[in-house]
Amino acid sequence: MSATRSPKVSERVAPKGADPQPQKKKRDDDDGPDFATLLRAWIESHRASLLDSLRRLGKQPIGSFFTCMVMAVALSLPMGLSLLLSNVERLGGSWQRAAQISLYLQTEASPTEGEALREQIKGMPGVTDAEYVGRDQALEEFQQQSGLGEALKELPENPLPGVVLVTPNEVDKPALEALRQKLSELPKVQQAQLDLVWVERLAAILKLGDRFVFGLTVLLVSALLLVIGNTIRLHIENRRTEIEVIKLVGGTDSYVRRPFLYMGALYGFGAGIFSWGLLAFGLDWLNDAVVGLAGLYGSDFALAGVPVADGLSLLLGAVLLGYIGAWIAVARHLRELAPK
Repeated sequence: MSATRSPKVSERVAPKGADPQPQKKKRDDDDGPDFATLLRAWIESHRASLLDSLRRLGKQPIGSFFTCMVMAVALSLPMGLSLLLSNVERLGGSWQRAAQISLYLQTEASPTEGEALREQIKGMPGVTDAEYVGRDQALEEFQQQSGLGEALKELPENPLPGVVLVTPNEVDKPALEALRQKLSELPKVQQAQLDLVWVERLAAILKLGDRFVFGLTVLLVSALLLVIGNTIRLHIENRRTEIEVIKLVGGTDSYVRRPFLYMGALYGFGAGIFSWGLLAFGLDWLNDAVVGLAGLYGSDFALAGVPVADGLSLLLGAVLLGYIGAWIAVARHLRELAPK
């Protein structure tokens, strides 16, 4: 009698090519969260800190407004003086035209020779423009400006020579002196005159103004850092207990610091906006008087407003000052709030 195979034995026989043991479910290679999760958590943390700072500033609108206004006034002073100096530099025409070189030609030089000399000088390096004034035109202008018209008519002949007015590329005393010497050696040129006395005086005044603005900027920036630091210190003192609890439960310094840094940047942003507005309003208000005064002298000079690039630089600088001031204040007080 042949023995039959037990069903239990056949069930235990694994099919060909099958794994004798069931595969275990693979675990993730990374034990911690992936980069996308960490990035979302970082963004959410910054968003929460920003909203918390805005909420706290909104609870004290009057105090926040006056803090921003104090910062705005401090920012407006050096920026306004710098803009005024820039307007003074372009007052009455360009520097190049103010430093013209006058070439007095020989009296026997004809108008054709004067025009040819003008064309030659205009093509020389270091020269922006050249203008020829003939003898008759020079006499007519002299009669109008001197008030001696009737007396000059009694002269037997025109005593004034033709003149070539040379406008240089830049106002640099050594370069201008070298150009004057070169022009004086040209044919038909009797004398080359360069008068830079008043230009040098104005340049010295503007240089003094630049140094004054720089010193004032340093002082006011220091004052702004103190204002921001003191304001953030008050906010820290109001939240001392909260910060101590956060640090006791393991909160990091960066987590504690973040809302105050946003608060300082927001103070700076508000101050930059107010400062930009103050400068635009102040220059527009002052421009009415400047236009009226310039009109009395037959000039169409007007103050330029706040350039967009300067306004954006002012806004960015205010935000950075607020951020730096808050960082200094928080870094100092976090050491005092370390859990004992």
